[in-house]
Amino acid sequence: MKSKRTKKTGKNILSDSVRDYKIESNSISLLIDGMANSGGFESKNLWDGIDIIRTMTKDRNCTKFLSFVGSIISTGARGIIKDMLKRKMFDCVITTCGALDHDIARTSKKYYSGDLRMDDGMLYRKNIHRLGNVLVPQNNYGPVIENKMQACLDNLYKQGHRSISTFDITKSIGETLDDTSFLYWAYKNDIPVIVPGIVDGAVGSQIWFFYQKHKDFSVNILLDETRLSDLVYEASKTGAFIIGGGISKHHTLWWNQFRGGLDYAVSITTASEWDGSLSGALVAEAISWGKVKGKARQTTIHGEATTLLPFMYAALLK
Repeated sequence: MKSKRTKKTGKNILSDSVRDYKIESNSISLLIDGMANSGGFESKNLWDGIDIIRTMTKDRNCTKFLSFVGSIISTGARGIIKDMLKRKMFDCVITTCGALDHDIARTSKKYYSGDLRMDDGMLYRKNIHRLGNVLVPQNNYGPVIENKMQACLDNLYKQGHRSISTFDITKSIGETLDDTSFLYWAYKNDIPVIVPGIVDGAVGSQIWFFYQKHKDFSVNILLDETRLSDLVYEASKTGAFIIGGGISKHHTLWWNQFRGGLDYAVSITTASEWDGSLSGALVAEAISWGKVKGKARQTTIHGEATTLLPFMYAALLK
């Protein structure tokens, strides 16, 4: 069947809206299981990763962390993140400010499917932001986040909050969103969403703007660290599914070193390890730091997350 998609021009660039995945079929599981003995390179790592997550999520004695970069929430993979939290597959989320931005914006407005080689000057003149091949109309982003955040912060302030954690903020946001939102399901299932780099995004900027008129209001990120320490020190075992790199990956690994390391760890990355970056570092490298146990079940999958997640989640539904 031929695709109905057409080449993007100035007239039809906002014709195809981004839609979240809705994974229901388990038919992909036979294909994934075949990778176990395929002799393939990353296919074997993919199967290992799925099998580790299966074991980890079934382990009642394991405290499970989900770490991901914000950009995937601008894509249909948002639906998979949302479903995993709806099913209570994880006990704590560590992510970036961008994840909050996109979750808020996409709850009420549309993003669109574009192209990686579009004319960015033309997009700028049309007030359209580009994130890879995702198109974000300016009015579907900044103003939406501003209105939502100022209302949330004002509500927290009126309730008497003056020094709050990022998980307090994400809970407050989630309470106001609908069931298409991952923040909503985190709030609904009492799963803390911690954002170490909270000021690095639109939500963070709105917190700063609010602070200009409320100088007695602040975000105390040490409250987040205390919550993480409680989760880590009280856990019999810990496991993590780490999607992408950066601060969310590092924070997940960093805190688990204080209990001797993760017992389960699966990482998806497109980065290379030879430049010494954290994003490209194999999970195995974290063993040398005590962030992952030497006997842990762990693997690193090299691939693009929004391509791999639908297959992984479909297999996990089995």
